[in-house]
Amino acid sequence: MWQAEHVQACLRDLGHNVSLLGMTTKGDQILDKTLSKVGGKGLFVKELELALASGDAHIAVHSLKDVPMTLPDGFELACVMTREDPHDAWVSPGSADLADLPQGAVVGTSSLRRVVLLRSRLDAMGRQDVRIKPLRGNLDTRLKKLDSGEYHAIVLAAAGLKRLGLADRIRQVFTPEVMLPSAGQGALGIEIRSDRADLREALAPLVHQPTWLRVAAERAVSRALGGSCSVPLAAHATWGADGQLVLDAAWGELVDLDATADLTGVRQAKLAKPLIRAQRTAAVNDLAAAEALGLSVAQDLIADGATAPQ
Repeated sequence: MWQAEHVQACLRDLGHNVSLLGMTTKGDQILDKTLSKVGGKGLFVKELELALASGDAHIAVHSLKDVPMTLPDGFELACVMTREDPHDAWVSPGSADLADLPQGAVVGTSSLRRVVLLRSRLDAMGRQDVRIKPLRGNLDTRLKKLDSGEYHAIVLAAAGLKRLGLADRIRQVFTPEVMLPSAGQGALGIEIRSDRADLREALAPLVHQPTWLRVAAERAVSRALGGSCSVPLAAHATWGADGQLVLDAAWGELVDLDATADLTGVRQAKLAKPLIRAQRTAAVNDLAAAEALGLSVAQDLIADGATAPQ
């Protein structure tokens, strides 16, 4: 709702009359299973697309990291807005960072990407004693579980905490070297029906092209490797001092995951192999060039052993 209200305010500033149609998606409702087990990213957008198709809604505001890499026929991203902080945040009442965790600590996250990156970093520190437990729900729910003592620390998107005025809960913002962000993290995307040229024109002033080029490159990596939350994949693009786009990506593979998808247990997830990383830099002036950069980075990952889910 914060995101929808933000877009509403921006469009009102441009002279448009905008009302909100609040909706709850299946991704919001199913909280006892991991997203990778119950349908993935599409669970957060399907109901909104049905509202667009029926005409009950004209635009849909999404966290771009929750939007599937390929949209259904008849729909398109009409706008990507200025990006908030794309990084991951460390939230803990008692531990300043990973190194400060007590023996046998439990860290919570809902993301396979974060599990892989955390496990890699913890293993490098010799902290195989630290366990990673799944965590679902909205921000308030996750923070309450942390405060109740169910977790020693949790990892969340910095953007969500900052947007909701909870930046004071952040103990540390991870650098990309430690926790490479998810494709599209921190960015808002606005979806419309493809036949609504009038809405595309109305949204044009809200487009932030530098952000759109960054996330287009990131999403191209994810699309080439299956484009779902069942793939432990990170992709993050930044603009270099020379004006070129620098794209980093990382892929991992886990074993010993909980096959039941029950979120009540704590499992000691393990890496099947060391993380695979790739980086490329290119001059990028349009979406086609951004996507070409993303595809080349994905091909580098695949050449080194990354695979898409069957």
